[in-house]
Amino acid sequence: MSDADEILKALAAGDDASAERLLSLVYDELHRMASAKMRHEAAGVTLQPTALVHEAWLRLIGPDSESTPQWNSRGHFFSAAAEAMRRILVDAARKRNALKRGGGLVRLDFEESAVGVPTSDADILALHDVVDRLEVVDPSAAQIVKLRFFAGLTMSEAAAAMQISVRSAHDVWKYARAWLRQELRPE
Repeated sequence: MSDADEILKALAAGDDASAERLLSLVYDELHRMASAKMRHEAAGVTLQPTALVHEAWLRLIGPDSESTPQWNSRGHFFSAAAEAMRRILVDAARKRNALKRGGGLVRLDFEESAVGVPTSDADILALHDVVDRLEVVDPSAAQIVKLRFFAGLTMSEAAAAMQISVRSAHDVWKYARAWLRQELRPE
């Protein structure tokens, strides 16, 4: 019987100290597994192999694991570790693709005149009402609309007034225009 098998039996019997011995024994192999899994991930994934190993370890042995682990052998343990890593990577992919993070949505660039400057009193009142709703959703986006439409500031002036970079102001402005366009479009 290997050292890992003995440690796994002790862990199954409730010996909490055996978890540390198990980790020191299998850490390098877990790290190699994680590195191999990460090589197949898309560019831009911020999860690192070490973090993947630690997260998998917590799912397998950590305080939030549902019961005392019952692995029959070293192979059974590594199979469970591989499954934990797979689930972590799937969860991370789901988070990246979640709608609240813009997954599946296509970025559109709007012309400066796409929303248009309100010309009539009715347009100004409609914009005012929509900006009030925007303020509840995103106060900084509402602020830049007020500064641009109602105060007539340039992007640089609006950025300075909001104490943000011009690049950030452009980003907020793009979002605000898209939001306004959505809210102001005819049904």
